[in-house]
Amino acid sequence: MYHIADHRPEAPNTVENYRDIRLQTPSDGVLLITLQRPEVLNALRSALLAELAAALTQAAGDEAVRCVVLSGDRRAFAAGADIRELAELDAIGVLKDRRPQYWQAIRHFPKPLLAAVNGYALGGGCELAMHADIIIAGADARFGQPEIRLGTLPGAGGTQRLVRSVGKSLAMKMVLSGEPIDAQTALAAGLVAEVTVPELTLERTLELARSLAARPPLALRLAKECVLKSYELPLEGALDAERKAFALLAASADRREGIAAFLDKRQPNFLGA
Repeated sequence: MYHIADHRPEAPNTVENYRDIRLQTPSDGVLLITLQRPEVLNALRSALLAELAAALTQAAGDEAVRCVVLSGDRRAFAAGADIRELAELDAIGVLKDRRPQYWQAIRHFPKPLLAAVNGYALGGGCELAMHADIIIAGADARFGQPEIRLGTLPGAGGTQRLVRSVGKSLAMKMVLSGEPIDAQTALAAGLVAEVTVPELTLERTLELARSLAARPPLALRLAKECVLKSYELPLEGALDAERKAFALLAASADRREGIAAFLDKRQPNFLGA
């Protein structure tokens, strides 16, 4: 088992105290962010998203953090947006809503971001999981975009990320019907990377995060950036970006260390330079 110690860095000015999330350091280089609104299945109210955006913004500039894991609890990763909060917004309120800024901060987090998902990942919860680079799901996980049942549609990227993850037909079924899919269906469709027993979901995700945290930080950032380019650029442009990143890493001390360690048959010591 992992020893998990509290890690509560000073938050940016937008958030004075973390109430809806808990920050911990289960191992060197790994930051665990746990959503903690269990009474409402971790519904994503604005305050929670603001805290999450602030925590990730700080982690992005913290050299001690090399990988981040997002987690909920056994019942739910996050069961969606806070419906009572949304019900109070009219059209003008939606236009002035600050949540798109919080989602943007999450989307632009440059380091590896993993999600450990048990139970419900619905609506905004599914969209949050899809912001992660790797999803590890418990066998009891359920992924869905049920917004259509409320007379609306996904508003945090669900219609776009879902089709890129599972393909048009399944994405259409999920968005238009509101019906969720189980963990095995999500695995077969490419939405999640692994399925494990629910009791070990977080442990397995932290194990993977610890492995990633031991990799060269600069290479991790550029590798993530290049993979994401495949969604944003035509093939020729994405290949050009990959080649430039490859050339940039040729000047890094970590690349020299990685090659030297391989030739010397020893473990490399990556410093992020």
